[in-house]
Amino acid sequence: MNDEMRMRELVDILNEASEAYYNGKAEIMSDHEWDKLFDELKEIENRTHIILEDSPTNNVSKDETEGKKEAHEEAMLSLAKTKKIEDLVKWADNRAIWISWKLDGLTLVATYDDGKLVRLLTRGDGHIGTNITHLAKGIYGLKENISIKGHLVIRGEAVISYEDFDKYILESGDDYANPRNLASGSLALKDIETLKERHIHFKPFTLVQIDKEIDSWGDRMALLEKEGFEVVDREYIDSPTQSNIEEIINKFTKLVTEGINPYPVDGLVITYDDIVYAKSGSITGHHATRAGLAFKWQDEVAQSTLEDIEWSCAASTITPVAIFAPVNLEGTIVKRASLCNISECERLNIGSNGSILEVIKANKIIPKVIKVIEKKGEFNIPEVCPVCASKTIIIISEESLTKTLKCTNDACPAKKLKKYSRFVSKGGMDIDGISEATLQRFISEGWIKNYADIYRLNKYSEDIKALDGFGEKSSDNIVSSIEKARKVDDQKLIYALNIPLVGIDVAKKLLSKYDFIDLINIAKESDDPGIFSSINGIGLEKSKAFVTYCKDEENMKALEELLKEIEINRTNNEASGNKCEGLVFVITGDVYKYKNRNEMKAYIESEGGKVTGSVSKSTNYLINNDLESTSSKNNKAKELGIEIISEERFIELFG
Repeated sequence: MNDEMRMRELVDILNEASEAYYNGKAEIMSDHEWDKLFDELKEIENRTHIILEDSPTNNVSKDETEGKKEAHEEAMLSLAKTKKIEDLVKWADNRAIWISWKLDGLTLVATYDDGKLVRLLTRGDGHIGTNITHLAKGIYGLKENISIKGHLVIRGEAVISYEDFDKYILESGDDYANPRNLASGSLALKDIETLKERHIHFKPFTLVQIDKEIDSWGDRMALLEKEGFEVVDREYIDSPTQSNIEEIINKFTKLVTEGINPYPVDGLVITYDDIVYAKSGSITGHHATRAGLAFKWQDEVAQSTLEDIEWSCAASTITPVAIFAPVNLEGTIVKRASLCNISECERLNIGSNGSILEVIKANKIIPKVIKVIEKKGEFNIPEVCPVCASKTIIIISEESLTKTLKCTNDACPAKKLKKYSRFVSKGGMDIDGISEATLQRFISEGWIKNYADIYRLNKYSEDIKALDGFGEKSSDNIVSSIEKARKVDDQKLIYALNIPLVGIDVAKKLLSKYDFIDLINIAKESDDPGIFSSINGIGLEKSKAFVTYCKDEENMKALEELLKEIEINRTNNEASGNKCEGLVFVITGDVYKYKNRNEMKAYIESEGGKVTGSVSKSTNYLINNDLESTSSKNNKAKELGIEIISEERFIELFG
């Protein structure tokens, strides 16, 4: 194949992959593969001095969100990328720089006039985006009003945290490969309440235009932070060197590898502090030479042999998992990686046992099969569920076109396992010490057939002691935890029941109008599935889901049995006091006086306060029992001059 033919092939492959990536469709290739092919294309272009008109090196990839198209005031060009620290040093050229996260989400552009949000555009092709201003109220952290007057243009990333992603997948039963995929598919939604359930957060990464003369990127970001925006985390280097740049990169990398950073990222961005200098660069291809430089981690690649494909049944989805000969990646031993869904298996052309694979830890965290080097045998999709032997079906998602395998048996024990896991979780009944593996063991022993049976495990205390890996202490701890959890808040009880579309936020809204028993009885007796739809934030679908659950005789029998074992504590979802009124708190680390952080959060909210997940200028107090911790939250609080207090000090001030 000659150079021009190979270029044509690479351009077509890369453009197809980008179209899927930016529009919430099934992933066509990993970032690792895309970068590798992009670099090959760039090398051929540089050598031949030929660039095809539709080459991704010369065009910005675009999203195709439906809606009215409008031009950006300032073109959004892609950043050049590198995996070498020496390139960052050379690019910095002894000028003051900032290093920040390269968040893995969707870029949005928010425009404000005289303090009011007037326009929200998607990235589009960098020149023209889609107007989604009507969805602004459904995106967390995107302020409708600010105190800054005049004209303001902010670019930020719309991202979903790993925690919110996992929670959404569990509650909805939908199937998305990753948080970015879910965020991308969400921008086509029409209903704001449905969008809110996906917990998309807007995190500004630059202030593009402002009427005030602020020539420092750092000062611009500080201004946005003062307005209460959750801006991207960043570190300043006054005199860049190989040593201090590497030190900051290692600091960010540690936050990724240790799972501390809550949001998905695909690298870092180096930015000049001098805005005027940054804008003075030239345009090369679709890059502005001084706008910024993206740093991507060098993925460590290992070869391994496929030993098995395990089909893991969780909720209604049956997920293929590659089991391969153990390899060392990023300092840890890896021997399994999720293959996500059938579409991903088809894309990889996965085979069966004996196939030779290439494996990485994507962005230093997630084990991922990126390539099949040598295929052996054929990939077989099970026709029956591996847990209950019921028939399986392949479902194609309307949003992402992803093929997913589902179990058709509503009573599948594997589906119940996930439900029991949510039932005992901290967000549910908060029964400490009962893991998913323990639940699986007890289900296999025949001790758990419904929720109430979990509260009756004390009958089997002697049997639990005799189980391999348990013993007397484990048995006593489980029984003790169950006894402590017999008194439960009503909103946590509703969450624990695993009602489709009904999470903790919906539970709070329902209970703001009715107490638990009345709520259940109204749903059982009503002929109107939308009876709760008039409650703010509920809507027809959630109301229907709750009513349908309560009209199911088996569900009600299970609930009746459960109510014999527990005592319901009525929570007041409205602030009952004012000790924390108008204050914003962040809680991190372990707590000792309160049962857990959720209980502490509930107290703060009941006293008129607010609890957020990240430290910003709007935070009043960071609560951490380890006052001398060097965690990112503590460091951020110190940097912003926010008081760090212990749990004991919090109780002295606000208890």
